[in-house]
This record gives sequence, C-alpha cells and structure tokens, in this order.
Amino acid sequence: MPDPVLDLDAAALSAATRRGDLTALEVTRTYLARLRAHNPRLRAVITVNEAAEADAERLDALPPERRGPLHGLPLLIKDNIDVAGLPTTAGSLLMTRHVPRQDAPLVARLRAAGAVILGKANLTEWANFMTLGMTNGYSGAGGQTVNPWGEGIDTGGSSSGSGVAVAARLCVAAIGTETSGSILSPAQQSGVIGLKPTVGLIPRTGVVPISHSQDTAGPITRSVRDAALLAGVMAGPHEADEASRRFPVPGLALPEGALAGAQIGVMREPPGGPLSPAETAALVRAEAVLQGTGATLRDVTLPSAADLSGWRLEVLVYEFKHDLNAYLAGVQDGPRSLAEVIAGNDEDPERFQRYGQTLLHAAEGTRGDLSERAYREARARDLELSRTRGLDPLFADGFDALLWPGLRGYSVGAKAGYPSVTVPTGLHEGAPTGVLLTGPAASDGRVLALAADLNLRLGGVQFPPDPS
Repeated sequence: MPDPVLDLDAAALSAATRRGDLTALEVTRTYLARLRAHNPRLRAVITVNEAAEADAERLDALPPERRGPLHGLPLLIKDNIDVAGLPTTAGSLLMTRHVPRQDAPLVARLRAAGAVILGKANLTEWANFMTLGMTNGYSGAGGQTVNPWGEGIDTGGSSSGSGVAVAARLCVAAIGTETSGSILSPAQQSGVIGLKPTVGLIPRTGVVPISHSQDTAGPITRSVRDAALLAGVMAGPHEADEASRRFPVPGLALPEGALAGAQIGVMREPPGGPLSPAETAALVRAEAVLQGTGATLRDVTLPSAADLSGWRLEVLVYEFKHDLNAYLAGVQDGPRSLAEVIAGNDEDPERFQRYGQTLLHAAEGTRGDLSERAYREARARDLELSRTRGLDPLFADGFDALLWPGLRGYSVGAKAGYPSVTVPTGLHEGAPTGVLLTGPAASDGRVLALAADLNLRLGGVQFPPDPS
C-alpha cells in the first residue's frame, strides 16, 4: 500500500512539515526506505547520504517560525554538483575519492531553506560530454540507469538519475544540470517536469562544468509549482559566477489562468525533419487543451532554421577544456586536469571508458584559449542563429512563449541561454511524451506560469506503477 507521504508534491509536503503535521524525520525515512527498495533495479542514485536522518532530526528541533520554505523536503542532487561530505564523481570512477568540503552555493541555499539531501543522482558520465554514442544514463560510477516506465525506454540524459528518481518517487524532487537538453530530456523521458532556467539565474559555482556560456542547474519535479519553488530558492547572484549577476531574479509566482490572453507560437514544423508519431501525438494533445484557454495560437517557423545543421560542438569543445581544468584544479584526491582524466581512463579502458572518450580527446586537442578566432567565430554563429536570427524575432513579434513538440528546440534555447519548461502530455505506446515551452531571457516566471496552467489542464504528472 503506497505511503500517503509519497503522494504529496514538494509544495504540499513542505507545508505539512512546517505545520507539524509530519516530521522531517518520518518523511526522510519514508523516502530512504523507498530509495533503498527500488534503486538496486533503477540505479538512479550513486551515493546515499548516511547523515540524512540526522539532518532531518536537526530540522525537527527548529521552532515553527524558523522553518524554511523547503522544510523537511528530501532531495537528490545530480552527481556533478558539490555536496559537502559526499563524493562528486560526474559519473567517473576516477572521481570517486573527490569529496568536496563545501556545498555548491545552490546546495547551500537548498539546505538553508530546510531541504534534506538524500544523496547524489546518477548521470550520463561527464554529463554526456565524454564521447559520442554513450547510452543515456550510463556512468562507470553508477552503472546504467533504468526508466521506471520500462527497461526498453530511453532515460534521456544527462540528468538521467534525477529524472528517474522523481518519476519513481525516490525523492520529492531532484536537481539536474543542463548544457543542451540534459534537464529537459530526462524529465520528458520520465514523464515529469523539468525547468531549464535562463543561464545565470542559478549560480554554477561548485558544479562540474562543460560550457560557461550554456551550463545551468535546474529542478526536476512532479509539479510546475515545485519547479518554481525550488528555482526561487536557488536563484540569485553569487560573486564567483559572473553570469549570475547579469539578470534580476524574476518573480516566480504562478497566477491561475496564465494562458488566458497569452500569445503562443506553435512550432509545427521545427528543424530536424518530420515529426515522429509520439511528437505528433504530444503536439495534438497540447493544442487541443490550449484551444479552450483563451490563448492565441499561431503557427511559426524559426527564421534561422535553414542554417541550422545538427548539434555543433565547437563552442562546447573549447569551453570544456578551459572550464573543466579550472574545476579540477581544486580537486584534492583525483585527476587535476582534463589530460589526467584521459590518461587515467587509458590505464584501464575496459572499466573506465566503455564507450570511449572521443569528446575528451577533442577538447584536449584545443589550446583551451577562448581568445582564439575559431572559438570566437563559433560562439558568434551560435548567438546569431539562436538569438539574433532565431528566437529574438519571434519574441519581438509579441509571443510570450514558443511551443515545441517533443524535445525539438532544446538546443536552440540552450545556445541562446533562454528558459524552457517541459510539460508531460501523457503516454504514447507506453512511453511518456511531452512538449516544450521556451521564452525569452529572464522570462522564467512567465514561462513557468504558462506551463503550470497547461500542466493542470493536461491532468498533471502520472507516475509509473511499481513492479509487481
């Protein structure tokens, strides 16, 4: 019989713990028991925090007036984000002895708001920037993550464990990271909510990087209001992250009926070729719901679509070497540079590089010099196609958000640095489907409000049944 604690989303659960209807300790124990029962099959979690119950007991000792907005919420953190006292592996066996002494600022903010860190979530190794052709959800440190909707269903990546853990209710919510699709993809593949914020809304300090121009952390949740709640706690400037000081923190309140009067651009024929049956089904269902909301829908095309040609990697390859070396320089017990990572993997290829390390070699082959002409031209091209001749003309035409079928559009929003939310649209042939809503820079609150209204009208998030 399911425990009623597991049926509450983060907002309802934190309200209950703040009132004292539930204790942080009983909530933490409920989720730890479920995690330990199901994680051996799902492999969504690499490390369990053995101090979680003690942390919950300390929270229970707080008087009601000192209980924060996340009081007693059991969260999982993707294992490329620093949590003091727990290894940050990025999924690599070479990094299992790297135990940070300080929380990443986003984690410190979650703790200060009352969250309980249950452990570290599995991911595609090195956030899926190790090689080409690696299976989503695989890491040497965590093994192969399994989608709770079915073992043959893709988990998405790279925040695979975070998406799976929320769908399987191993935690009430999780934190992922995204460079290009790594929050949106696993959230949609598991049938839950994923927010890829405006780059800079949430500080990236203490996060194993790929690309400072595209990286962001963000919440994966069972409701849109949970995504807004967690993003609001994590958001705000930090002195060590210049991008986090670029935009004011938007209001993340979610007014009811946000779709009424909204202008939505529908990407019926997005870049990437014809829609799959699942993408078509998702778009049809979302449009059918939107028709009765008072929103105005207009078909649009991306102005730069003809010049987009797949997932170009020049910017990421350059920035990865530069940014990763800066992070690894602070590692006390483990590789101290990208070159040492490659050398360590070569010592035992069968264990450390099951799928190879093509992208690591490509990044190491650059000088990591961001003043080089090739890098500057590649970055300028990305911004021209994603912003100047891409999304910006559409937003200038009055659209509040763009609606994409399936995961189409994630890479354009990622290169632009603009916010996107994935909203589930039910199942197609037994697997979750969804749509994306993308808005202009710093419109996170507006996009979340639109997503919340759409998600409510679509019936909310469904959970996979537990295996019999």
